[in-house]
Amino acid sequence: MAPPQPGLGLGLALAILLALCSMASADPRTSVAGQTCAPGTAVSGSTLADNFVPAMDELNTNVSAHGFGTSAVGSGPNTVFGLGQCLRDLSPVDCKLCFAEVRSLLPKCYPRVGGRLYLDGCFGRYGNYSFFGEALDAASDARVCGTAAEGNYTGADPRAFGDAVRAALDNVTAAAEAPGSQGFGAGSATVGAATAFAIAQCWETLNGTACAQCLRAASAAVAPCAPATEGRALFAGCYLRYSTRQFWNVNATAGSGSSGNNGILWILLGSFLGALAIVLVIAFLAWKKRILSRDKGCNSFIEMYGDGLSVRIAQSSLNFKYEELRKATNYFDPSNKLGQGSYGAVYKAVLMDGKEVAVKRLFLNTRQWADQFFNEVDLISQVRHKNLVKLLGCSMNGPESLLVYEYYFNKSLDLFLFDTSRRRNLTWDLRVDIIQGIAEGLSYLHEESEIRIIHRDIKASNILLDDKLKPKITDFGLARAFGEDVTHLTTGVAGTLGYMAPEYIVHGHLTEKADVFSYGVLVLEIVTGKRCSNSNGSHGGQVLLTKVWKHYKDNRVEMIVDRSIYEDSIRDEVMHILQIGLLCTQENPDDRPTMGKVVELLRNHRNALEIVLSDPPFLNVDAVEDIKEREHSRLLSSNSAPSLSGSSRSYLSGR
Repeated sequence: MAPPQPGLGLGLALAILLALCSMASADPRTSVAGQTCAPGTAVSGSTLADNFVPAMDELNTNVSAHGFGTSAVGSGPNTVFGLGQCLRDLSPVDCKLCFAEVRSLLPKCYPRVGGRLYLDGCFGRYGNYSFFGEALDAASDARVCGTAAEGNYTGADPRAFGDAVRAALDNVTAAAEAPGSQGFGAGSATVGAATAFAIAQCWETLNGTACAQCLRAASAAVAPCAPATEGRALFAGCYLRYSTRQFWNVNATAGSGSSGNNGILWILLGSFLGALAIVLVIAFLAWKKRILSRDKGCNSFIEMYGDGLSVRIAQSSLNFKYEELRKATNYFDPSNKLGQGSYGAVYKAVLMDGKEVAVKRLFLNTRQWADQFFNEVDLISQVRHKNLVKLLGCSMNGPESLLVYEYYFNKSLDLFLFDTSRRRNLTWDLRVDIIQGIAEGLSYLHEESEIRIIHRDIKASNILLDDKLKPKITDFGLARAFGEDVTHLTTGVAGTLGYMAPEYIVHGHLTEKADVFSYGVLVLEIVTGKRCSNSNGSHGGQVLLTKVWKHYKDNRVEMIVDRSIYEDSIRDEVMHILQIGLLCTQENPDDRPTMGKVVELLRNHRNALEIVLSDPPFLNVDAVEDIKEREHSRLLSSNSAPSLSGSSRSYLSGR
């Protein structure tokens, strides 16, 4: 007698169990019913980005745990509020599957200030105001009366079907309004030979009165869809759907109409098959989750890029398994979060071999965000330099794309420069080494690598420090590459306020000199220990440049340098470094040096070359100095009138 085959036995047992117990056959209903994006963009795009990703993370955590959740991250007009909910007939696993799709698709509305996404099994919304109590929104509430593929009712009596639809909608509306229903109702109605099935769900942020108001308005809106076989009402506070078939998961809605005998039968059956059912259902749902996650993730990338690129990455040494990285971060535990990069959060992870790495989580799988993902992979995988962070690999076979980098215990430069406790102060010599290392890394990108690369987002938080406090440039999501025969690129403006060059902000002209400007601002930050920008998106960099320039012209170094490290013995060196920083922030890009020249000037501070410095861009020097920290300066392009202080030029020789 042949030994039993575990795989066959498991499959047969599962088939029998599913035939006996329809509750094991659930559907996460991830079909998109509708999506709308609010008009208008954020007051500060960069601040919205900083708030958007953690708000979505928090929302996903809450919905995964409870089937419903809200979030609010940030302050003022750039606050991101989030709301998510699964319909109450979904199991916890199916809820997670459904909302994973919301988390992937809802960011298509970014950088709009708000957006809504209705799937047939769940809902997600974000906005820049607290909308949690909204029941109706005349501007965005909508009904969807089926599709051409779904067609119209083909039974003998279409009028009876219309009556059945209205009766079913009335039934589920009443059920959802009932106390203890959690705003959920599912049921059917039959008129003559026609039967209609319907489901209703209010969001849990609504009170009973608002829920009833939303459902009644939604029912009145969707009922005229008949004789269409499908109809949906997508309202601010609720979701309503009818169909010619039963489409909900009966395990969550059965019971109220079951007889006592049926209840006893199910109890006996559950007792008999309980242990086996638990094992098999978990195995089945885990398998289904892997299949859906793989299909959702890979198909979206293949549709956008073709399967050539995905196969090439999957077969390369860069490939990591999504589940391996998810476990390595302890399932993206917030305690492992290191910070926020462009288009994603960064987490510490420990691989199976004990190696510590940094994982950048990019769950925003739209074409725009996928462009950033592949851009970062393609560019950074081609460069190698001691002052550039090393890309170890990536994952694109899950519901969210991941990048894997070397992990640095000291994290980023901004944590040292702007630490008010001064527990991690940098000496002058260390600051000079960091300034030198960043210059060498940028010089490599601009002039020495096989492809010319402009980083576009040089700032203190994008400089990591290794165990010896050597700098590593990271976050290449905004980087651009172009050939040697191209003088400049004209692109949409992206980067961080305070670090962006004037010609790039005003005209969108991108050259290596944009990185030089950002580097110059960063040099001034390193010397002064002061931030050039702040979280509300204002032009804080103008104040920093103004003060440095004024004190530099007055030869008052002690008023510029970080006082925690200043000594008279370093005065000349400080002046030399400041001169290089100011040279890099000249308004005219032709007056800025190349990064190769910057490296040369740093290595030989006795260079006798005369350097001509003009007022830095954007500035009204006297006005800003007079009002101290109030940012009353105004943006001046190269064609604008001179500043109130009058334009000045300073001729200085290298020391």
